[in-house]
Order: sequence, then C-alpha cells, then structure tokens
Amino acid sequence: MDFISAIQTFPLYVGAFIVALSIIVFVHEMGHYLLGRWTGIRAEVFSIGFGRPLMSFYDHSGTRWQIALIPLGGYVKFLGDSDAASGKQAEFFDELDDETRRSTMHGAPLYARALTVLGGPVFNFILAALVYAGLFMAQGEATGRPTIGALVDGPFDVSELQAGDQITAINGAPIDDYEDLSALMEEIPSTATADYSILRDGQLAKVTGPYPFPPRISLVVPQSAAFDAGIKLDDYIFAVDGTVVHAFNDIVETVKQTKDKPLDLTVWRDGQMLSFNLVPRLVDMESRTGGFESRYLIGLQGGGLFFEPQTQMAHPLDALQFGVESTVNTITRTISMLYHVITGQIDSCNVRGPLTIAETSGATAQQGVFVFISFIAALSVAIGFVNLMPVPVLDGGHLMFHIFEALSGRPPSDRALNVMMTVGLVAVASLMLFALSNDIRCR
Repeated sequence: MDFISAIQTFPLYVGAFIVALSIIVFVHEMGHYLLGRWTGIRAEVFSIGFGRPLMSFYDHSGTRWQIALIPLGGYVKFLGDSDAASGKQAEFFDELDDETRRSTMHGAPLYARALTVLGGPVFNFILAALVYAGLFMAQGEATGRPTIGALVDGPFDVSELQAGDQITAINGAPIDDYEDLSALMEEIPSTATADYSILRDGQLAKVTGPYPFPPRISLVVPQSAAFDAGIKLDDYIFAVDGTVVHAFNDIVETVKQTKDKPLDLTVWRDGQMLSFNLVPRLVDMESRTGGFESRYLIGLQGGGLFFEPQTQMAHPLDALQFGVESTVNTITRTISMLYHVITGQIDSCNVRGPLTIAETSGATAQQGVFVFISFIAALSVAIGFVNLMPVPVLDGGHLMFHIFEALSGRPPSDRALNVMMTVGLVAVASLMLFALSNDIRCR
C-alpha cells in the first residue's frame, strides 16, 4: 500500500478499529458486570475507554456508566477496588461493615468472585458464537440439490443458464448435493467451459457453462501481497504470467511452483482488465494434518462457484451449532498457533499487536459487512482467550488466585498479591511491546 492510499484509508482503519474494539470490550465488561450483580457484587464504574470521561450517567443502582477519552479497552470498577485491575483498597475495606463488605469484590464469597472474573472471557466466546450463528442465518443455507439462485458477472459466458436451474450433472458426473459438487473440484480438469445437465421447469436439458469453480476472489487477506497490490473482493484472476486460468486451484498450483518469484496477474473487475505485479510471501499456516507449515502465498481465498446458490433460512439450532463449532475451532487454532510460536516451530511474527489489529479492522471493513463482522467474532475469541491466560492483572491471573484460595483455604496475602500484580503488569506490558515491535518489524 503506497503512502497516498495509506493516508486516504487511515480514517477508515481507525474508525473500524474503534468500533470493533468497543463492541468486544463492552461485551467483555458486561460479562463481569452482569455476573457481579447476579452474585451480589456492586459495580461503581462501568467504563468503555480509559482516562478522562467524555460522557457519563448514573443508573438507579448508583453505577456510573461512562465513555472515556482513550478507546483502547475498558473496565468495571467494583466496590472496594483501588483501580481498574481490581486491586484491593485496603483502608476502605477494613472500615466496612459485614453487609457492605459482602457487596465488594474482595469481600464476596469465592464462588461470586470466580464467576464475576470468568464472566468477561465467557461473554467474549458467547459473542463470537452468536455472531457466527447470525452470519450463518443471514447468508442462508444452500438447498439440497445445487440450484442457481443468481448469476454473477464475470469473464465467462453464462447465457445458456438462468436462475432456478437445478444442476444434475457436470461433464457427465451426477450431482445430487453440494458435497458431490465440491468433490468435482479435484476430479474435473479446469477448462474454459463445462457441460451441464440441468432441470429447468421440470424438464431436463443440456447446456454449456463456465468451469464451476472460477478464480473469483472471496477474501483478500490483510497485510498480504495481494492486498498491498490492490486486488479486491469479487475480482476474477483472468491470467497469471500471461496464461489464462479457469479455476482458483490453478492459481494455488502456480504459486506453489513459483514460490517467491514475481507474478503478473491480469484481473477482471467490473468489465475491465487490470494488471498487477506481486511477489508471494512466506506464511506460516495450518496444515491439513494438524500443526503448521510454511508456504508461499499471495493472500487470496476463493473456491466459490460461478453463481450464487439458492438458499433457505437455516434452522436456529443448526446456526447455533455452527456458531459454537466455529468458536471452538478459533480457540483451537489460537492455542495451536501460540504453542508453535513458543516452541519455535513457527516465526514469532505471528504474534501481532494493536497496529495490525487496526489495519485488519479497516481491511475487513473495506470488504463488506459480513467480512468485518466475522473479524469481530474472531477478535472477540482472541481477546477472551488472552484474558484467560494465567497472568496476574488478566482475568486468568485472578482465577489462579481464586484456585489457590480454594485449595489452601485462604487467599494470597495482600503483599503477595501486590508483588504478583506488579510482575503481571510488567509481563503484559512486555508482551504488548513485543507485539507492537512485530507490527513494525514483520511487514
């Protein structure tokens, strides 16, 4: 991305970053707040952002709700807390009567404190699951037999096909459902055209259409060679180094063979042919067999059809199952990535900080609301997971204190807590600086 483009997109990136982070922080802190209230702990301040309040109000229970100047997080300050990290306000705490002490974070029963701490990360995971489920329902579920819902523009001829056609066979291979159709991706050669058997208005017919899996771009990965070159969502890769391609897999195979050699891409966009030059970049990615592998990539995802499938409303329970599975998969991938970074099996550049998050926010917002909302879900999972790490200052550190108390029958001493909180603060600050340095270094 050149300097002029960076200046033009800066407001979008900042705005998208603030929106995404504010939503996630609000949900996270709402988890703490609601579980705290439910278990009898009184919240004094609910803040989105840090620093000087820009606007605020008090609710009927006396909690001050505010939006603060620095939109890089948030907190809930409970009664008896000395700071946003729930440090103990010792002098104030010692003067309280038993009833009031029970409504503080440090005087409440162990179960109440543990649930309140756990509420933030859990709500992050719930948000992600609901977002994934909502996207699944909004986009709809494809009907049983592949049916054309709408034809899309592209550098190919679809004149013999129309909306409502049911595809029963391609090049003689029978098609009963989308699994059959997907299996053909590896079986039929990529050519300019294919022979289709269709069911139209109750009548069988044979027509000619484009290759079913054209090189249509469904996602441009932020901070990739393709993104920096200016390739956009719904572009079609027409040719690579002058050779016409008919399938997205043709591009994948070409990149595998050329590795880090420059590629000239001819792209069809809204009826125009555009030229781009880019160099594939070495990226650590998940392998099909588990773990990670390093591959040269240009940062494009495709594999879609030459038409928009006819869809139907997904059942809410199916959507919820999809949302939960997607959230679990995101957590699993995050754990795997961190393990491989810590063990040195993949580059530490995979750990990024706020600059990359901001850039990714803007890049996904440019590609449409569905892509941006999906990014919010993934980021919510990441923030929930990071907060569960057993580091003092983070929610996971507080949970470790509560586990210690449950096992030993007494909480850590105030002195030990202060030391561990200081160590945790240094650890978190060091991690943030490391991630920020990667934002700048790993370009």
